[in-house]
Amino acid sequence: MNKIIQNAVQFVKEKLDGAEAGHDWFHIERVWKLSKKIAKTENCNIEIVELSALLHDIADPKFHNGDETLALKISRAFLESQNIDEKIIQQVLFVIQNISFKNRGEAPETLPIELKIVQDADRIDAIGAIGIARTFNFGGYKNNLMYHPDLKPQLNMSKDEYKKSNGTTINHFYEKLLLLKDLMNTEEGKKIAEERHDFMLNFLNQFYKEWNVD
Repeated sequence: MNKIIQNAVQFVKEKLDGAEAGHDWFHIERVWKLSKKIAKTENCNIEIVELSALLHDIADPKFHNGDETLALKISRAFLESQNIDEKIIQQVLFVIQNISFKNRGEAPETLPIELKIVQDADRIDAIGAIGIARTFNFGGYKNNLMYHPDLKPQLNMSKDEYKKSNGTTINHFYEKLLLLKDLMNTEEGKKIAEERHDFMLNFLNQFYKEWNVD
């Protein structure tokens, strides 16, 4: 591991100390490792991939009053402190700005491979067993209902509607998590996502079976 990556790891660990468990250092570490795994199958700039993965959730807007500029400011300040070339800084910031599911409608049509890799890794960490755990943890954090039979998922929400949504945790599967498999960019991402997607379907089947006791 080179010195800049080591410094980034330490910086993120300190910055996210005490963060909500679904968006803490361990989330970053998983996305970082997944990004490196996917990157091995693609022709990419690994420095941009690693820095983007490490910094992508340094200030998640939902924990900062919806501020989508804070992560960019914090990331730029860190990258400049490491004397990183401005061209690299701009590419890392581009990934951070465009990685989010809610921002997918605003992203350019042509995306760099580094963004595709980190985006796949971040979305993979939102599905499967880990994704289920993170979803219920965040639902509890917001004091949302786990499930309500009369509250149906809100599909095709606008970005603003999505940000303000306080629906049930189960509805979140239909509003986001079950959509992610088909949004994967890379072949490796698609392969990993397939298994995790199937796990979520099995979980939902079991959940409804246990909920609807005769």
